Amino acid sequence: MARPVERNDLPRLTAEQTAERLGVKLETLYAYVARGLLDRTRTASGSTFDALEVEAFAAARRRKAPPSPARTEGRPLMVIETDFALIDDGALFYRGRPAAELALEPFEAVARWALTRRWEPSAHFAAGPGLEAARRVAEALPPGAGDRDRQLVAVTALAAADPLRTSLEPQAVAGAAERLIAGMVAVLPARAPAVGTSLAAELWSRLSAKPATPQLLRTLNAALVLLLDHDLAVSTLAARAAASARATPYAVVVAGLGALDSPLHGNASRAAQRMLARVAAGEEPARVVADAVVDGRGPVPGFGQPLYPHGDPRARIVLCMLADDPAAAGVVDAVEALAALLHDRTGTSPNSDLALAALSLAGGMADDAGEVIFATARTAGWVVHALAEYRERPLRLRPVGRYTPAPT
Repeated sequence: MARPVERNDLPRLTAEQTAERLGVKLETLYAYVARGLLDRTRTASGSTFDALEVEAFAAARRRKAPPSPARTEGRPLMVIETDFALIDDGALFYRGRPAAELALEPFEAVARWALTRRWEPSAHFAAGPGLEAARRVAEALPPGAGDRDRQLVAVTALAAADPLRTSLEPQAVAGAAERLIAGMVAVLPARAPAVGTSLAAELWSRLSAKPATPQLLRTLNAALVLLLDHDLAVSTLAARAAASARATPYAVVVAGLGALDSPLHGNASRAAQRMLARVAAGEEPARVVADAVVDGRGPVPGFGQPLYPHGDPRARIVLCMLADDPAAAGVVDAVEALAALLHDRTGTSPNSDLALAALSLAGGMADDAGEVIFATARTAGWVVHALAEYRERPLRLRPVGRYTPAPT
């Protein structure tokens, strides 16, 4: 049995790494030390800082720090009205219906209702005639390409095959969205036969060679529903800005995918899965988290969500469903170990990125699978926002820059 990692054994941050992690100058960092806000240890090569203490301090600053009166943070850029997603009292709602309840419905039914306001429990999405061309384009990518890369190039190929791609008429846009979502799944190489005809079953067969249990399929379907939309995330803002310029629904999705491809948004589940895999393999959680803090420039991946101070309900739902499958016990244990450590040290809770990481790891999927699940689900949400933006004045999402000369 491995010896528990002592706090003094954990990797420590240099002063430069600590200042970068906190987004401050070295002078400010040493002011924190002088005020007793952070502890440091002096060594022959300079000051070092406890990685977990720094992460806890960073989390506290995110909760408390007011915006600087002398300079805007760029947020809120403006208030954009939306009639779809609402986050209220720690819960997520879609058009007034709890997303937690909708998570038990087929993703296709929820997505069609989101796009058209029609509730059809037997809704089925099918790719359009450009699928074979999209597959050829995806197959031509370099060997190092991932499934998210295949989805991105597929969108352009599918757009080129749609003679009505420039139509912004609501019915045409909704139909394009459904074909696009199905195509983004079907363009991925099959790893196993699909167990069923649902989008979740088809997506599972593209992401994992491991047979899907009914519970794991229900969990994947729930994750798709819960990730369909979530207020004005960065990728959704990018999608709405494109729609404001009257971009086609395909171009709107490309804009969203571009913003999603970032370590602090859509790619966060990849880092969370790598971290979770180490704990599931038997490594000490404190060591793994400390390494993540040392290596990263943002929060510990998979933890914290400013819109949910008391914990991300999407993560709770997916993780609880995952815990009902005995085959996922090892991964669930790793989640609980990490969650206990981070809650104790930083006060943060698991977010949807950790839930995606846990689902992907339990399913034997590659570490970019969470990104693919996220992108597939959020494509529906981006088009919902595009439909809303098409009803507004064109080019209204054009902020005004304020020139501020750089200091000399």
